[in-house]
Amino acid sequence: MARIIAIISGKGGVGKTTTAINLGAALNKFKQEVILVDANLNTPNIGIHLGAPIVPVTLNHVLKNKADIEEAVYEHSSGTKIVPSSLSVKELTKFNTKKLSEIAKKLGKLSDFVIFDSAAGFGPEAMDTLQAGNEIIIVTNPEMPAVTDALKAVKVARELGKEVKGIIVTRQKNAKYEMPLSSIKSMLETNIIGVIPEDDSIKKSLTKRDAVVHTHPRSKASKKYQEIAAKILGGKYEKEFQNKSWWSRLFG
Repeated sequence: MARIIAIISGKGGVGKTTTAINLGAALNKFKQEVILVDANLNTPNIGIHLGAPIVPVTLNHVLKNKADIEEAVYEHSSGTKIVPSSLSVKELTKFNTKKLSEIAKKLGKLSDFVIFDSAAGFGPEAMDTLQAGNEIIIVTNPEMPAVTDALKAVKVARELGKEVKGIIVTRQKNAKYEMPLSSIKSMLETNIIGVIPEDDSIKKSLTKRDAVVHTHPRSKASKKYQEIAAKILGGKYEKEFQNKSWWSRLFG
């Protein structure tokens, strides 16, 4: 049975899409079949980030019953599969996003992991994405407004009976104005499963239309995303990766 993970955030701009892409890429790197779904229908970015901004069939077509979900799946050069949403302004109409749960089940038959990149906030689009996930990962920055919104996300997810897998804190700079990780964990009453440092490699990976785990595998951000993927897999790949020599990791 595939694991369906919804990546959500209470606040926009915290690195949710970057996290969805790199978590999916890291899991794929660990020999898992991954399908990444861009459920942020109003401001989709996964296709742009991975070099497929315009494709013949998108999630929008599926939600409008104009195509089957299998027709909207595309394979990135890395092996990670994606379901992009449309960038067309003409497509900014109402969708039956309640179909996302049905779509998740269908995609689950084709992969080991289905990862949904949700819209920020708690609108109908985000709530239906939340409903589609069996496991929820919440992304936040180490700043009070973002953490406050993350707390709302935790409460909403739990009220829906969803398993909150954990919190990923992104863009950490170790600055004095940032909230300490201990305070974030205490406030959210949820485990922090990963901390991603501020890293220029992420911005560079965007220009290369790929995940940072591929473009800069030795960067701090890449290593952290791979550690998170290993935790999600129960840690069974983490030791194997760390024990490899630098040379074998580079060419493996």
